[in-house]
Amino acid sequence: MRTPVLMPAAVLGALLACGGGKGSVSGNGTPPAPTAGVSLSPPGASLWTGGTQAFTATVTGHANPAVTWTVVETGGGSISAAGLYTAPASAGSFHVKATSVGDPSLSAQATLTVSVQPAAGACNGAALGAGASLQGFVPFPADNAWNQDISAAPVDPNSAAIIAFIGAGTGLHPDFGAGLYLGSPMGIPYMVVSSSAQPKVPVSFTLYGDESDPGPMPIPPTAPVEGGDGSTGDRHVLVMDRDTCLLYELGNGYRQSNNSWVASGAAVWDLKSNALRPYGWTSADAAGLPIFPGLARYDEVAAGAISHALRFTVPVSRKAYVLPATHQAGSSTSSSAPPMGLRVRLKAGVDISGYPAQARVVLAALKRYGMILADNGSPWYISGTPDDRWDNDQLARLSGIKGSDFEVVQMGTVYTSDPAGTAPTLSAFSAAPASIKAGASAQLTWTGANATRWFITPEVGWATGGSATVKPAATTTYTLTAQGPYGSVSRTVQVIVAP
Repeated sequence: MRTPVLMPAAVLGALLACGGGKGSVSGNGTPPAPTAGVSLSPPGASLWTGGTQAFTATVTGHANPAVTWTVVETGGGSISAAGLYTAPASAGSFHVKATSVGDPSLSAQATLTVSVQPAAGACNGAALGAGASLQGFVPFPADNAWNQDISAAPVDPNSAAIIAFIGAGTGLHPDFGAGLYLGSPMGIPYMVVSSSAQPKVPVSFTLYGDESDPGPMPIPPTAPVEGGDGSTGDRHVLVMDRDTCLLYELGNGYRQSNNSWVASGAAVWDLKSNALRPYGWTSADAAGLPIFPGLARYDEVAAGAISHALRFTVPVSRKAYVLPATHQAGSSTSSSAPPMGLRVRLKAGVDISGYPAQARVVLAALKRYGMILADNGSPWYISGTPDDRWDNDQLARLSGIKGSDFEVVQMGTVYTSDPAGTAPTLSAFSAAPASIKAGASAQLTWTGANATRWFITPEVGWATGGSATVKPAATTTYTLTAQGPYGSVSRTVQVIVAP
C-alpha cells in the first residue's frame, strides 16, 4: 500500500486559491453544501422483548440538528426524546423514525427485530461462533445416556480385568488445553451457528457414505477443523445449529473452494431426542457416538460444573459395543478388552479436594457422570475443546489420577454382532405438483414406518413432519432416506422444472 504524501496546509491553501483543487472545490474556493438528509446509528438492531437500544440521529444540510423520534408501528414499542428505544412485550419486526425538526420532509428509519428471549438453558439461547458458550444448554434430554448420573450404579463384575487391560498404572490425560502443541490447537473445536443466517451446503463422502447422513448441512467455511486447516489427523468438524437444535459432525472434513465440504463420513444428531444411529453404523466417531456432548468445554468448567459424561480413548478395544455406542472398531476378542460405549467412573473414595479448580470440576464430573469409550487412541485420554482460557498447569494435574482410580459401570448387552429387527419402510414419496415453472415451489410428502430419522437430498437435509417444500432451479431428483434402529431405506422422486 502506498503511503499518502501529506501536504502542508499553507501549500494546500495556495493551490486551492489558484484553482489547483478540482472536483470537490468550486472555482471561488467554497465547498458545496452537504446533501440534506437524516442518518441513523445504528441502522438496525436485534433485541429481546422488553430490551432497549439507543439510537443517534445526524441531520445534514440544515442548521437545526434536532429530530423527533417515533415508532412507526402501533404496538411496536416506545422511544424517548433522546432516542432510547424500548421493545414491546411481543416479538416482531418494527421501525423507529427520526424526523428533522427544521425540515420535516427529512427523515430516516431503522429496522428492529424483536424476539422472545429463550429460557435459561435453551438450545436457541446459545451464543454464536467458534467455541461459543452454550449459556447453560445441555445437549440431549436429561435421561440421555450422556446426562445420566451413574454415581450409584452397580460396578461391572469384570471391572478389575478391564481396568488392568487399559492400564491400571497409567495416568489420566487431558487431550485439550490452551495454546498450540506442535503447531496445532489442543482439542476438538466446535461452532454454533444460526441456520436462519447460515445457508446449507453440500457434503460429499469418501469412505463411509453408506453409513453417513446426507446433506446439505449448515456448515460455514469458517468452521474450525480439529488440528487446524493443515492437519493430517482426524479433522473433526462439529457444528451446532441453535435454531433447529441439530448437531452436525464430520470426520476428516475438508473445505472446498465452493464452500462445500468433503468428509470421510458424517452424522446428524437431534439434540432434543434420544434416538441412536442404526445398529452397526459408525459416525464421525468410531463408536457411532456423537462427539460434541462428550467434550469438556471451558464455558461449563468456568461455571463450576460439567453435567454430562466425557469422551475417552484406549489403545486397544474389543470387537464389540454396548449402548449408547452402535459400532465397534476393535481388534481384540478378549472379554477383558473394553468394548466401545463402555462407561467408567472415578471411584467415590478418590479425594479430589486438593486439585486446582479446573481439574476439580472435571474430576467431579467423572465421579457423577463418568466417561464413555468412543475411539481408539492413547490410554485414558479425555477429550475437550481448545480454548486459550484453559490453565494448562491446572489441567496437567489430572495425570495424578491413575487407571486404578476408576471402575467400570455395569454394562448392558455386549454386542459382538449387530442385532436383527424390523427395518424401516417407505410406502410413499411424492411431489405435488410434479412439474413446476421456474421460481415455483413443490411439496414433497412421504409416509413410512419403523424410522426415527428422515433426510432429503439435495436442498433439504434433515426432514421432519412428513413433508418438505422445495424450490429447485432445474429439474431435480430428490432422494428420501429413512433411518431406524435396524437400517435405512431410500426412495426418489423427480420434480420437473419447465422453462
